[in-house]
Amino acid sequence: MILALETSCDETAAAICTLDGRILSSRLFSQIEIHRQFGGVVPEVASRNHITKVRPLVDAVLQEAGIALSDVAAFAATCGPGLVSSLLIGTSMAKALAVAEKKPFLAINHMEAHLLSPFVGRGGIEPALGLIVSGGHTMLVNIEAVGRYYLMGHTRDDAAGECLDKVARMLGLPYPGGPEIEKAARGGDPGFVKFPRSRFADAPLDFSYSGLKTSVLYELPKLDLKADGVMANLCASVQEAVIDPLLDKAVLAARATGRQLIAVSGGVSCNKRLREKFFERCEQEGLFGIFAPPHLCTDNAGMVAFTAAHRFNSGHRSPIEQEVDPNWSVA
Repeated sequence: MILALETSCDETAAAICTLDGRILSSRLFSQIEIHRQFGGVVPEVASRNHITKVRPLVDAVLQEAGIALSDVAAFAATCGPGLVSSLLIGTSMAKALAVAEKKPFLAINHMEAHLLSPFVGRGGIEPALGLIVSGGHTMLVNIEAVGRYYLMGHTRDDAAGECLDKVARMLGLPYPGGPEIEKAARGGDPGFVKFPRSRFADAPLDFSYSGLKTSVLYELPKLDLKADGVMANLCASVQEAVIDPLLDKAVLAARATGRQLIAVSGGVSCNKRLREKFFERCEQEGLFGIFAPPHLCTDNAGMVAFTAAHRFNSGHRSPIEQEVDPNWSVA
């Protein structure tokens, strides 16, 4: 068994996974309601809550899996990227357990965990084109095998989820903004406002969403958000402007690598409109797409444990002295 902890931002999570990749237990304490009053994550508040919640979650997953600490083969934790004050809580706990039980410790990259999450339940990691769409990251990665990843494109400024959060704040919608914009966009006209889609001649697979955010800011004075249908139409237009570059660049990257499989992950990939358009586009292009299940899209320890199991099986171990890295790159 692998016991893994995830505390990279504002979610405290623990999970247990078998060495063949079956997640036996995955528990999470969400801090969304705590941070909603601030309109975003407050690092000090997040880390204080991790301290009080991490041990009860460890006890809960052990009980649910029906095992003792002595049954665990290795302990893992997210070591980056993320908030330093948050990362330290999970890694310190995992290291302490590893030392106490005289078992190995594995430092897991949060983005690698997202990258591999669509493969849970598929029997193994397949070569694929990975698309990560989250609050802090938007990137395209060529997946050759576990631990062999090649970055093909990334965001030059705001990530897709970050853009949605900021636009939601402009519109007076609650945090986190992505689900609120999706909810408000239902029944709206995605062609109501023709927002820009970023393109770079020197890096066609890179993303940029700061221009979209600015365009919304300039569009707002022209609109009456209280008028019938305007909020839905605006949110639908914003949502479409976020989704279209994801589809276009994922297909372009798949063609460049010869990959037939595209694996999509990250919190924003829960968006139903994204999933709907993605599968339609894959069918048109003769590609095959897979998504992480919704409960593994947002930050969770299940994906960390799953990744740690694959790393453990390939012989990977981390020094107990390994430091957290808030800017750790997946490739």
